[in-house]
Amino acid sequence: MSGKTIAENRKARYNFFITDDFEAGIMLVGTEVKSLRAGGANIQESYASFENGGLYLVNAHIAEYNFGNRNNHDPARPRKLLMHRKELVKLEAQIQRAGKTVVPLSLYFNERGKVKVKLGLASGKKQHDKRATEKSRDWNREKQRIMKSSV
Repeated sequence: MSGKTIAENRKARYNFFITDDFEAGIMLVGTEVKSLRAGGANIQESYASFENGGLYLVNAHIAEYNFGNRNNHDPARPRKLLMHRKELVKLEAQIQRAGKTVVPLSLYFNERGKVKVKLGLASGKKQHDKRATEKSRDWNREKQRIMKSSV
């Protein structure tokens, strides 16, 4: 992933175990792209699901474009994700067989200026797993403080 990050789902790695990463294109209308260039996106509560034979990004909020007219887009509409058929079949099998979830990790512009979504194949964490993650993160932070103060 290179380019400008538009939105990031920072809680995804806290709430889920991410096993695989995928990159997908996203079908947008003109005012959505302009709004994304202005930085108006939120993917915190969003997820991807299979509907009508395709993969859709559901619950992602792209703010309305300020200078758009009456043809402005709906901020919360489901958006189709573009991936190779082989990847879609693999993803759908993982979701149905293993009961996993597809979560967007970040939304960004690639080096060619196209909007891409980084998706993670995830399984949910239990409360004790979240506590262990928090504990290890705090310990690593404390180690860094100790190392910095001893130098």
